[in-house]
Amino acid sequence: MSLMESPPVRPITAVAWSSNTSTCPRDFTLISIAEDGAPANFSRGIMKSSYFLCYSKETSGGLVVCDIQVISDKEPLPHGYCYIPEHMEPKASVFKKKRVCVYLVPLASVHTAVLDLRLTAKSRMMLQHYTCAGDMNGYVLWCKKGPFRIPAPQAKPRSLSLDVQQLSLDPPALPLRPSNAPPLPPGKISRRRGTLQSDASVEKDGDSGHIYGYTAIDGVPFSLHPRFETQAGNMNSTNTQLTNIRIKSVQDIENEYNYPFTVEETTARRTRPSLSTGSTS
Repeated sequence: MSLMESPPVRPITAVAWSSNTSTCPRDFTLISIAEDGAPANFSRGIMKSSYFLCYSKETSGGLVVCDIQVISDKEPLPHGYCYIPEHMEPKASVFKKKRVCVYLVPLASVHTAVLDLRLTAKSRMMLQHYTCAGDMNGYVLWCKKGPFRIPAPQAKPRSLSLDVQQLSLDPPALPLRPSNAPPLPPGKISRRRGTLQSDASVEKDGDSGHIYGYTAIDGVPFSLHPRFETQAGNMNSTNTQLTNIRIKSVQDIENEYNYPFTVEETTARRTRPSLSTGSTS
C-alpha cells in the first residue's frame, strides 16, 4: 500500500494511569514495555502496587489531546491543562512527586494533536520524530505530534429502486444510426419524421429563418374552469355597458344643463299685494 492510500493516524484522545490490564478502561491501550525492552512499570520497587501508563484513541468523547507534559509537584498546573485520571486497584496509589498532565481541545477545533506515546528507560536513547514530554521514575515520556483534521463526511450512495431509475424527464432518445450506414431513400422516410418536418416547416419564421422547438403545452386545448365562466360572463356584460357610454364634450354639457333662471327672476320682480287696513273679513 502506498503512502497516499494509507489511512490517517488517529489522535490520542485520553491518557490515564492503570494498575494492570484488568483495571485498564475499555478502548484503552496499556504501555507495558518500553522501547528499549524494559518493563514499563512506574513503581520501580518504590511501592508494592504497580501502575502503567495507558491511552485511548476513541473519539466518541469529542476531545483530543494536543499536548502532554510531566511536571513536578512544586510546579503549578499550566493554564488549560489537567491531571490524567487514575484507574487503580483498591488501596493503590500513584507516585505524586511528578505528575502527568494533558491539554484537551474539542475535536472540531483541533489542528495539531498528539498522535502517539512511547516510553524509554532513562538513558541516552532518542526517538526520532518524537518530542520529550519529561521524565518520571526512571522513564522518559515521548510524544509524537502532527496535524490532524476531521475528515469531510462523504455522502453515502443511495440505492434507487428499479421503478425510480426508469423515471426520466427527458424524452426518449431516438436510436442512433451508424455513420457509415447508407442514406435512406426518399420514399422510405418514416411517418414520425415526416410529421416533424411538416410541423417544423409551419412554425418556421419567415423573417429570421429559425424553427421554433416544441414545448410541453403543444396540443393542449385552452379552456377556463367552470367556476370562472360566470365571472367571465359578468365581465363581458359590464364591458358591453361600458362601450355604450357616450363621452360628452364641455359644450354638450353646458347645452344640456343650461338653466337661464327666468322663472326665478320673474318671481322676484313681482310685487306682493298690499292688504287694506280698513277692510273686514
